[in-house]
Amino acid sequence: MLIQINFKSGVPVYLQVAEQIKYLAASGMLKEGDPLPSIRELAKQIRVNRNTVAKAYTELERQSVIETVQGKGAFLSANSSPYDKSVKKEILSQAVDAAIVQAHHFGITDPQLLELFQKRLQEFEKRRESDE
Repeated sequence: MLIQINFKSGVPVYLQVAEQIKYLAASGMLKEGDPLPSIRELAKQIRVNRNTVAKAYTELERQSVIETVQGKGAFLSANSSPYDKSVKKEILSQAVDAAIVQAHHFGITDPQLLELFQKRLQEFEKRRESDE
């Protein structure tokens, strides 16, 4: 499981961990019942204090995204999906907003941004077709 932390983002690390695990679940990279890394293992992997990962797991358990089984670890909950369609759209909207702001900072015009977006969509479609 790949979790990346941005220490300069201003977002608490435990929330970044929790959100990324929910994103992995929503994207299908984590399936219901899949085990999560141990607190110690994930803390070592992302180089943060174990208490930070424990706090993220506690938050995810509070939201019924994961279930913790004493002595066995944490697993993606089989009872709930972390994101419904509207939440997925909101996450995507935030990513698009960030791209728009970045384009503005780079001096890219709206037509240039739309052209870039269309080209990237076409490239994605070609790759997807070649994978099938």
